[in-house]
Amino acid sequence: MESPLSADTDRTSSPRFFNRELSWLAFNDRVLAEACNTDYPLLERLRFLSISGSNLDEFMMIRVAGLVGQVQRGIDKPSVDGLTPAQQLAEIRARLARLNERQQNTLRDLREMLADAGIHMADDRRIDRAAHEWLRQHFLDEIMPVITPQALDPAHPFPFIANEGLGVLFTVRRKDLKNKETEDLVEMVLIPSALPRFLRVPGEEAIYIGIENLITRFAEHLFPGFEMRGSGVFRVLRDSDIEIEEEAEDLVRTFRSAIQRRRRGQVIQLELEEEFDPTAEALLRERLATPGASFVKIDGMLGMAGLSDIVKEDRPDLKFDAYQPRYPERILEHDGDCFAAIREKDIIIHHPYESFDVVVDFIRQAAADPNVVAIKQALYRAGSQSEVIEALVEAAENGKSVTAVVELKARFDEEQNLYWANKLERAGVQVIYGFVDWKTHAKVAMVVRREDDGFRTYCHF
Repeated sequence: MESPLSADTDRTSSPRFFNRELSWLAFNDRVLAEACNTDYPLLERLRFLSISGSNLDEFMMIRVAGLVGQVQRGIDKPSVDGLTPAQQLAEIRARLARLNERQQNTLRDLREMLADAGIHMADDRRIDRAAHEWLRQHFLDEIMPVITPQALDPAHPFPFIANEGLGVLFTVRRKDLKNKETEDLVEMVLIPSALPRFLRVPGEEAIYIGIENLITRFAEHLFPGFEMRGSGVFRVLRDSDIEIEEEAEDLVRTFRSAIQRRRRGQVIQLELEEEFDPTAEALLRERLATPGASFVKIDGMLGMAGLSDIVKEDRPDLKFDAYQPRYPERILEHDGDCFAAIREKDIIIHHPYESFDVVVDFIRQAAADPNVVAIKQALYRAGSQSEVIEALVEAAENGKSVTAVVELKARFDEEQNLYWANKLERAGVQVIYGFVDWKTHAKVAMVVRREDDGFRTYCHF
C-alpha cells in the first residue's frame, strides 16, 4: 500500500500540513482578536493591539526576510505543505494587507472608546491654546535639539535609515523667491529611537500626541523662511535575521559582526502614510527600492508597537486587576532557607501563580552562603536589569566557582547577552557560549554545597 506521505501525495489539494508562516499569521490574528474582546478593559485591549504590531514587525524582519532571501537566490523548492517561497510570499502579502486594515479599524474603535474614558490620542480638537503652547515649548526645549533636518538632493548623500526607523519627509519652498516655478526641496527628519513615541500633555485629562505629529505641527521652527508644501510619515523595516556559519572560529566576534550587519540589512518593507506627499514619496521609493522590498500605504498609524506608551497610563480601572503571586509556603516555613526546604522534599513552583522571586532568592542565597562551592547557570534571556546576573557576579567575587552558559542566539537579545557575558567574565565567571548549530533554551541552575555528609547538589529546572 502506498505511504500516505509519499512524494506523489497532492498536498496542495488535500493539505496535511499547515504552512509555518501562514500559521504564524493566524496566531497573530488571534492576538489581534484579543484587542477586540469587549470583556477586557480598554487599556488591556490596547496592549494586545500593540503586541500584535510588535509581533508583525518581527515577522517581517525575520520570516518574510528569509523568504525574500530564498527567492533572490532562486530557491523554488516547496516546503512540506507544497508552497514555494514565492507562493508563500504572495499569500503572506495578501493576508498582511487584510491584517493591517483590521489593526487600523481596531485602533479607530479603541480611540473612540478611550476618549469616552478620558484618554485622548490627540487631534486638533483636543489641543487648546494652553496645551499648544506647552507642546511648542517642549518641542523647542526637548525635541528640536536632538533632531536634524537633512536635505535630499544631488549635493547631499541619502542618509542611512535604521531598522524600524521612523521619519517625516517635508516638501518645502523658499518664501522669498519671486519665481514661483522654482523646484520644491525635500527635507528628511529622522526620529531618534531614544525619543518617546507618544508624549503626554500635562493635566488631569490624558492627552497623548505622537512624536511624528508633534514634529509636523511645529515644522516651521525647523525650516524658517520656507513654506510647507507637503509632508508624510514613513517607516522602514530591514532584514534582521542573523545566520551563523557552522565553521565560525570565534562565536562572540562572529555575533558582534552579525549584529552590526543586521543594522544595515536590506529593506524589507517601506511603510507610508496614505496621504503621503507625491514628490517626497517618489524620492523615497527611488532611494530605498531593493529587490523583494514591499511598499505599503497605511491609512492610519505607522508602528502599532508604539501604543505601549499609552498603555502605561495610570488608570487601574482600565486594566486587569493587579495579581500578586504567592511565595512558596514551605520555604517560608524554613525562614526563607531554600536549601533546607529542598532537602526536606522537592518543590514544584507554578509560575506565574507562584512568584519567580523564589528562584532569584535561591541564587542569591547560593551566592552568599559560605558553604556553597560552585554554581552553574544556563542563561537565555536575562533582560536589561538582571538580579540573577548580579547574584552570579557576587558569587564569583565571593570566591565561588561560577560557570554560565550564555545563549547568544536569543533573537534581538544577542547584544544584551553579549553585554552580560562580558560583565560575568570580568567578575571571574567562566562563560560558555553554547553551540553553533543548537539553541540552548533551557533555564537550568545547579548549586554544589558542602554539607556534613559531603557535597550535595541543588538544582532548579
